[in-house]
Amino acid sequence: MTPPPSPPGHGFRPAQRLLDVANAVRRDPRIPRGDLARLLAAHGETPADLAPGAFTDADADALRGAARRMTAVLTEPDADRAAAALNDVFAECGARPRLSRHGDHPWHLHVDRGDDAGWADWFLASGALALAQILTEYGHPAWGECAAPDCTVLYLGTGPGSARRYCSTACASRTRVAAHRRRRAEQTEQAGETGQADA
Repeated sequence: MTPPPSPPGHGFRPAQRLLDVANAVRRDPRIPRGDLARLLAAHGETPADLAPGAFTDADADALRGAARRMTAVLTEPDADRAAAALNDVFAECGARPRLSRHGDHPWHLHVDRGDDAGWADWFLASGALALAQILTEYGHPAWGECAAPDCTVLYLGTGPGSARRYCSTACASRTRVAAHRRRRAEQTEQAGETGQADA
């Protein structure tokens, strides 16, 4: 399961925000502006920033496109290709890093072109920075798409332990149980064939 976003005033979690928005757009490619606004509000964006005049239908459409673009990075297991894709985003949307504190937000890092950058540029630049930090810390893409059949949920594997392959313990357990049942069925089938041959 995706962990809940940090409450406002306790810092931003841009990698988790990226993941939550990307998963929402994957579930519903035409997710309404209001649903995106609620998701962004859960990640600390203010009601004023998300009012219909400040976060328009066109902004929501651009944000959905940005989420789809970042999904291509979140499903890329190769470090070199992921780094090249992130560098492309930085070249297009990035600027010199700066600390920003606008409205009621705490201090946070921006790498977009300015506080007046569009929602899509902001999302792409902040998401690329978050993934770049993870890539440099872990040395490989510590993210991916759930390996369970019929599950397309994106996850971050930045916790302790071995490399993560599933979005949740439920998907991991379901996959293990299915594999165990498949092996037992194959063993039963092989035993039956052996018995018929002996007869």
